[in-house]
Amino acid sequence: MEVIVLPGPDDVARVAADVVADVVRRRPDAVLGVATGSSPVGVYAELARRVTAGDLDLSGVTAFALDEYVGLPDGHPESYAAVVARDVTGPLRLDPARVHVPDGRAADLEAAAEAYERAIADAGGIDVQLLGIGANGHVGFNEPTSSFGSRTRIKTLTARTRADNARFFASPEEVPLHCLTQGLGTILEARRLLLVAQGEAKADAVAAAVEGPLTSMCPGSALQLHPRATVVVDEAAAAGLTLLGHYREVYAAKPAWQRP
Repeated sequence: MEVIVLPGPDDVARVAADVVADVVRRRPDAVLGVATGSSPVGVYAELARRVTAGDLDLSGVTAFALDEYVGLPDGHPESYAAVVARDVTGPLRLDPARVHVPDGRAADLEAAAEAYERAIADAGGIDVQLLGIGANGHVGFNEPTSSFGSRTRIKTLTARTRADNARFFASPEEVPLHCLTQGLGTILEARRLLLVAQGEAKADAVAAAVEGPLTSMCPGSALQLHPRATVVVDEAAAAGLTLLGHYREVYAAKPAWQRP
């Protein structure tokens, strides 16, 4: 696992965007896994800036979202279909027909989950999956005790996750109880994982994912199993790491040909 510790959120956004841009330059029709929540917002903003400046073309990219709430009405502004359209598809100038989000309004949710797995496979798999991490270590909506072999499925959100996400809704009661999420097994099949985190509220989760034991109690620790996982965090989110000096030394000595 590569761990990159940077001064602040803007630096995290820049370096993470470099990784995505490098993948797309090598493969213009790359398949990008997109996350929602606050962690990747700066990354999308930096990618959008480069697209607007003419420095990056993402028009050939296919995108798959990690998850979606179950039961929100069509057009709800906090459905992840709406969030992805607003924060990703439009600003990054993606082709809407090539942007996919799990169907949280499907009559048969299990069938919708299976269809989503097939769609990812039919696209050739995900080249780079952007991830955030929740305060309880969740990745996507894979809450603690999620199986490392899990696939896209229906999950019940914990009280902590619902409380964390209540800021996006008019009241805590409006936060859905259930979701469709890619499983940890699905996520681990991406050819590259890119996790970003900012702020001291994520420090414990980052430390558990990077340096803690491999355990379903911290779904983020599944990244330890991946052959090409990169974790990009700011100083505040890195506060719980014990090998800070090592991570800084390794990144500073990274050859130019290995950098995006």
